[in-house]
Amino acid sequence: MNTIASSETWSHVALQAEGMAARRFTIDILTSMESAAPVWLELERGGALATPYQRYAWASSWQETIGQAEGATPGIVVGRDHASSAAFLWPLCRTRLGPLSIARFFGGKHSNANFPLWRPEVASGVTGADVRAPLDDVARSEPSVDMLVLLNQPKSWSFVANPLAHLPHDESPSKICHSTLPSDFEAFYRERVSSSTRRKMRQKERALAKHGAVSYWRARTNEDVRRVLEAFFAQKAERMRQLGIANAFDEPGAREFIELAAVRPDPNTGEPPIELYAASVGDCIVATFAGVVSDRRFCGMFNSMIMNELSNESQGELPLANVVRTACERGLSAFDLSIGEASYKCTFYNETDRLFDTGGAAQRSRQARHTALSRAAQRQATHQALALRAPNGRGAAAAPSG
Repeated sequence: MNTIASSETWSHVALQAEGMAARRFTIDILTSMESAAPVWLELERGGALATPYQRYAWASSWQETIGQAEGATPGIVVGRDHASSAAFLWPLCRTRLGPLSIARFFGGKHSNANFPLWRPEVASGVTGADVRAPLDDVARSEPSVDMLVLLNQPKSWSFVANPLAHLPHDESPSKICHSTLPSDFEAFYRERVSSSTRRKMRQKERALAKHGAVSYWRARTNEDVRRVLEAFFAQKAERMRQLGIANAFDEPGAREFIELAAVRPDPNTGEPPIELYAASVGDCIVATFAGVVSDRRFCGMFNSMIMNELSNESQGELPLANVVRTACERGLSAFDLSIGEASYKCTFYNETDRLFDTGGAAQRSRQARHTALSRAAQRQATHQALALRAPNGRGAAAAPSG
């Protein structure tokens, strides 16, 4: 195994793993986004399995903003087969959790689903030993990493089982609601929504129209992105203030992350990783919705609604219906509404993705060092791990709209 160091160094140690010839994979640990970019983007172009939150454009935007503000440093694990071709990439970073140094996925609470990049034909054939061996190498490469905290991992993605499920894990308390999308939105809408509810929605749209022309649109220009994000941040702050809940988007780097990921093109697709949608009444943006796309699946990230006399006119459901309509017209095959449950989600999902969490000491030989940690410190780290989940513990898009 090779550790490739840079100015963002996780480990300067180069290891020679025993019995390497018998292993299925050898690994490199890349300690900067720049050094990882070529292989990361190549895997994406080759059709590697990954959620949108593990794409390079999304993860690098997070690392440049929130990650740096948190003091996170990359430790990106690349597994290669015997032909030296990249077989997988685990997008990990090192950061602090209470008294511990941990390795976790990029994205923290802003990532609703974490599935490392795998070539599909590799992921479908790995064994527990294939996964544990590189994980042991990672643990040996940096003695100061105490724990793995790998949260919110789907049990499968694009119908392929998650190889990390071979490791000991716990069921996550969270789940993701999603629906398979047909090409015909109108038929789908009639199937999912009763005629009486559709009639009420039309009535509410007419009520909105009394205040100005109603329009639903996607932010395509930098000026549109600026307008939508100004509305989102103001609406979200007001809603969180009313509820007395800490606003995750006030945390250091959060606003900069969203702003960057909404305008900087993905090197492979040419589109920004975060897509922004809005509902307007006249010139006033009354609701926003944001999501990310990968493997023909749209994943909701966050939303907001204005808090005024228009608040009761289905500002959440109407824009959401139009985002789903757009996804159908684009030929996307699935749509999810992130972690958590909320009444507005029930219309557009008929399936759930169960998630699991992997965590524990980075290496068994460190038992003595972990025993030295007080029980109180371990409890503190466990409680703080819950804070790594999506904003407000229920998913950014699942948080009370506002």
